[in-house]
Amino acid sequence: MAGSTFKTNPIDLIELLKDCHRGRLQLPDFQRSWVWDEDRIKSLIASVSRAFPVGALMTLETGGDVNFKPRPVEGAPADAKSVVPQSLLLDGQQRMTSLYQVTLRNQVVETVTPKNKKVKRWFYIDIRKALDPSVDREDAIVGVPEDRILRTDFGRQVVLDLSTSEREYEAMMFPLTQVFDWDKWQTGLFSYCLGNNQRLELLDTFNTFKNQVLENFKYYRVPVISLDKATSKEAVCVVFEKVNTGGKPLDAFELVTAMYAAEGHELRKDWYGDEGHKGRHQRLVDTLRPADSEAGILAGVSNTDFLQAISLFYTRERRREAEHAGKTGQDLPAVTGSRQALLNLPLAAYKKYEKQVEDGFIKAAKFLHMLHIYRVFDLPYQSQIVPLAAILADIGDAWEHEANRAKLVRWYWNGVFGELYGSAVDSRIARDFMEVPRWLQGGPEPTTVSEVIFRPDRLKTMRMRLSAAYKGVNALLMKEGAQDFRSGQKFDHTVFFGENVDIHHIFPQDWCKKRGIQPAVYDSIINKTPLSYRTNRILGGVAPSEYLAKLEKGDEKTPPIHRKQLDDYLRSHLIDPDILRKDDFEAFMADRQKRLLGLIEKATGKPAYTGDAPEEGVDVSGYDESEEADMIGSLSS
Repeated sequence: MAGSTFKTNPIDLIELLKDCHRGRLQLPDFQRSWVWDEDRIKSLIASVSRAFPVGALMTLETGGDVNFKPRPVEGAPADAKSVVPQSLLLDGQQRMTSLYQVTLRNQVVETVTPKNKKVKRWFYIDIRKALDPSVDREDAIVGVPEDRILRTDFGRQVVLDLSTSEREYEAMMFPLTQVFDWDKWQTGLFSYCLGNNQRLELLDTFNTFKNQVLENFKYYRVPVISLDKATSKEAVCVVFEKVNTGGKPLDAFELVTAMYAAEGHELRKDWYGDEGHKGRHQRLVDTLRPADSEAGILAGVSNTDFLQAISLFYTRERRREAEHAGKTGQDLPAVTGSRQALLNLPLAAYKKYEKQVEDGFIKAAKFLHMLHIYRVFDLPYQSQIVPLAAILADIGDAWEHEANRAKLVRWYWNGVFGELYGSAVDSRIARDFMEVPRWLQGGPEPTTVSEVIFRPDRLKTMRMRLSAAYKGVNALLMKEGAQDFRSGQKFDHTVFFGENVDIHHIFPQDWCKKRGIQPAVYDSIINKTPLSYRTNRILGGVAPSEYLAKLEKGDEKTPPIHRKQLDDYLRSHLIDPDILRKDDFEAFMADRQKRLLGLIEKATGKPAYTGDAPEEGVDVSGYDESEEADMIGSLSS
C-alpha cells in the first residue's frame, strides 16, 4: 500500500543530545567532520536561548535496506562506539554536534576563530547582558580560553577570570555546560552571596535569568523528520543532494562508499589513493598526459562515472540471468547506470568489473586521441565517455579491427553532432552499451546512429566553445589533416601541445567589427579553424588578403611560403583560397558552410536534412562573446 515513509515530530533538545551521548543517535561514517567556528556556535546558542527556531533535523531509522557504517557524534564517550544506533542523523550534524559539545559534554570545545585559527573554548552566558533588551543576545554569549581566563594586551592584562566557581558568581557568568542542570550552580551562587555579604538581589537576577533564558533550553523542542527503515536508497540520496545544504552535497559515490565501508572495503582509497599508493583517479588523470600538462583527456572522469560504467555490466548480467530463467518483457530488470542502480551496486560486482572498466577508460583515451581530441576542454561530451569506455571494456581487443573501429567512430560522431549527450543521458548510455556491441557483430544500427538528423543551418549557430558540435568540427578538421597556415604542420598530439593550437577566426574579429558584421555571424564555427598561437598572432586583425600576403612574403622569423603551397594549407581547412583572397565574407561563409557540412556528413555516415520543416524553437539572440569568455575562463579554472 502506498504511504509515507517518514514522519515529522518535535523532540526535546535535551533528549536528542542525550541520545548523541549514549550513541543511540549517530552519524553515517561518511559525514564530514564537525567544522563550525566560534561565531556560528555563539549564534546558534543565542537562537536557542531565545527559543528561536534553528531548523529541522532529519534522521534515518537503522536496520533497513540503507546500511551505513555509523560513528558517534564528535566528542561522544568512547563506549558510544559499541552501541548499535537506533537512528542516523542525515541532516543537522553541525548544529547537534555544536549543542552537544557546548552544553552536555562538560569538556572544553575545540573550534576555530573567524580568522581560521584553531582554539579551545568554554562558553558562557553573561547573565546581565542576556537580560538587557538593548543588548544583542549574541553579544551575551562569551567564549573564553581553556584556562577560563580572558586576556588582552598580548596576554598581559586579565579582563575576565572565570577559573573558579566564585569568580563565575562574581561576574554573573553562567557556564553553558550546566544549562540543563542549573541547581548546583544556583546553590553555589546562594552560598557565595551569603558568605560574602552580597546583596540577595543577585539571586533575584538569577531567578529572572532562569525563567527568561534557561527555561528556553530546558523546554526547547526540535522538529525532526524521521525516515523509517523502509526508505529507499534513492530517497536517501536525494536527501543528501537536495536537502543537506550545510556543506558540499553528497553524491552517490559518497553513499556507496559508506555502504562498502560497512563491509570493510575502502572505496575512497581505491579512487583517491593514499600515501604511497596512487588511486584510480590519478591513474586516469595521468593516462596519455602530455609532459608539460597537469592532466590528460580522462581528468574529467568522476568517481560516479566509473561506478556508472560498472553498473552497466552488473545490470546487464542480472538481465541475462533473468532471460535464462525464462523471464520476458517487463519482468526483465533494466540495464542501467542510473543513480538508483549505483546505490544497489553490490561490492562483489564492483570488485568483479573494476579492472575491466578501468581498462575500458584507458582505451577510451586512446580512441579520443585518435580523433584528435586531446584536452578535457575540447571534449564534446564528458558524459559520452561512460558508454565509450564501457563498450571498449566489453569488446576488448576487437576495437582494434578496422571495421569495428570505423563503426565506433561513426557512432561517436553521431552522438556529438546529434547533440544527444547534453542532458537526460542515463537511458542513452544504457541503450548504447547494449546496441553498439550488437551492431559491431552485424546487428542493426544503434538508435544513436539511426535517429540523428543534422541540419545545415546548425553550423551558423555553433558559436560557443562550450558547444559539443562546435568542438566536434574543430576535431574533425584536425583529424582530416588540416595544416597550420604558417608552418604547414598537421595537428598531431605533439604539434597540438607544442604549438599551443586553438580555434581562431579566419576573418579576424576586428576586420568584421569595422564592417558592421555581427558577432552572431562572424563568431560561428564556419569562420573558425584550428591554428597555432604564433600563426594567429601573424594574422592579427587585418583582411585575409593582407595576412596571406604577409605569410607569402615571410619575415626574419618566418620563411616565405609559396602561394600554391599556402593555397594547399587553406584547402586542408576546407577554405576556398580564391574566395578568401578576395576578402568576400559572404561568399566565404556560404562556401565553407557547404564544405563543413560535407565533413559532418562523412563523419556521421548520412546526408544532412534538406527539407523545409523548421526546427523546434528559435535561436537565442543577443549573443555576447565576452559572456562566452567568462564562461570559458570559469570552466578552465
